[in-house]
Amino acid sequence: PQNDSDFPSRLRQIKSYFSRNCLTIGYESNASRIRKKEKAIWQRRYWEHTIRDEEDFIQHINYIHYNPVKHHLVESPQDWKFSSFHGYVKMGIYDQNWGAGQELIFENEVGHE
Repeated sequence: PQNDSDFPSRLRQIKSYFSRNCLTIGYESNASRIRKKEKAIWQRRYWEHTIRDEEDFIQHINYIHYNPVKHHLVESPQDWKFSSFHGYVKMGIYDQNWGAGQELIFENEVGHE
């Protein structure tokens, strides 16, 4: 909402609504999550980060696009079919082979907020 910067509350509401209204077939749970009535579709913690400037934005977008490669889910960002990377390639922002066959290193705070 306009003039509302309470990001943690907004995100909690979005995640809660989504969790109550989605199927969880295929998601693993554990005793702790069951006891706390949590579904295993979200990471437990939320780290807020306000984008400081255009360079910070670019670093975080790069991190997001490279993350499936970092976690060995795919060999290249282009292989992750759920990524916004494909739209960025269509807009000419990325080359289709960006992040393929290389290890990208990000600033310490990027992705660890």
